[in-house]
Amino acid sequence: MADSSTEEPDLSFVSGLPLTRDAFAFASERHGEQRRDADGAPFIAHPLEVAALLERSGYPDHVVAAAVLHDVLEDTDVDGAELESRFGPRVTELVELVSDDPSIVDDERRKDEVRERVLRAGNEEGFVVYAADKVSKVRELRIVIARGMASEATTVKLQRHRKSLQMLERELPDAMVVGLLRFELEALENLPPEPNHQPAQR
Repeated sequence: MADSSTEEPDLSFVSGLPLTRDAFAFASERHGEQRRDADGAPFIAHPLEVAALLERSGYPDHVVAAAVLHDVLEDTDVDGAELESRFGPRVTELVELVSDDPSIVDDERRKDEVRERVLRAGNEEGFVVYAADKVSKVRELRIVIARGMASEATTVKLQRHRKSLQMLERELPDAMVVGLLRFELEALENLPPEPNHQPAQR
């Protein structure tokens, strides 16, 4: 396996965050050729967006690094022991907190369990990593709807995001990233994209 610590990200928001730079190299290597479903972009674009939202909100290096790494336990062969040996317990605990439990087969129950786990932990850092992930996911949902996602599936996803927003507004109402999640949901619900819209030629 290549030493990912030698890779230097070319992203300005991580320039002063050494742990996040290391997390970016590690996550890029482990996610490899994975692509996100919404638009076929490299999968790493999603955790980087989550991380950038938190960096711009003023959260410290270990929280931003956890955001970069938040999908490695779900979507790669990385386990908690490896993550902790590389990034320490604080980062690992945050990643584990927001990761789906693969033993829960039903999608709705699995998403509910993560939300309830984050709530029980009562940890501001966990709340904001969870919230920033939802912001990015709602933005991706807009893309998927525009590509023709079935209305029933759209309704299910919007309901899940609304549950998350309600929990976050109760627990962390003044966080910038929670306010941004409300905006993204309201914008999607009130100004939805037209499915399969073909842009005019200019």
